[in-house]
Amino acid sequence: MLLDGEEWRATLREFQSEAWRLETLPQYLVPQEAEELEAFRAGKRVDPRTYSSAYTENLKRIRGEGKRKGRVHIVARPLSEYLRFEFSRYYAPHVLAGEDVRILDVTDRENPLPGVQDFWMFDRSRVVLMHYEEDGTQIGRELYEGDPTPFIEYQRVAIAESVPFLEYVNE
Repeated sequence: MLLDGEEWRATLREFQSEAWRLETLPQYLVPQEAEELEAFRAGKRVDPRTYSSAYTENLKRIRGEGKRKGRVHIVARPLSEYLRFEFSRYYAPHVLAGEDVRILDVTDRENPLPGVQDFWMFDRSRVVLMHYEEDGTQIGRELYEGDPTPFIEYQRVAIAESVPFLEYVNE
């Protein structure tokens, strides 16, 4: 079943304890980010300590409710321009707002999750597969209707093999 519109927003909103994401691409083409990406290219940066958005405020709220949100992004150096933008514009403020962002760098090692596609997992029971074109353009979200056990294992491996975002960028 494809998830879109309000059904997708409800899925992101209504998890009980944990929302977790695996990201595998070097860039995501998101039309809503075009202006901010251009500002980044022009040298404009946000201060992650003072930055606030609906997303960061939501992160603080769900953390206050005892819920968790996290992700692991699989990367290889040199980082793409988009990843440098994402690290600066999103990951730094999101970590400070309570999201557990981790980086799995596969530059000098074998990828422990070869062929695993992007996905969201909610409460370790509901999985949404994220479908993209090669260039990072999202083409769909699909509710996975099978056993979530492989995705729970992908999460375990991704977390075990990654480092916290702030540790990664400070190396």
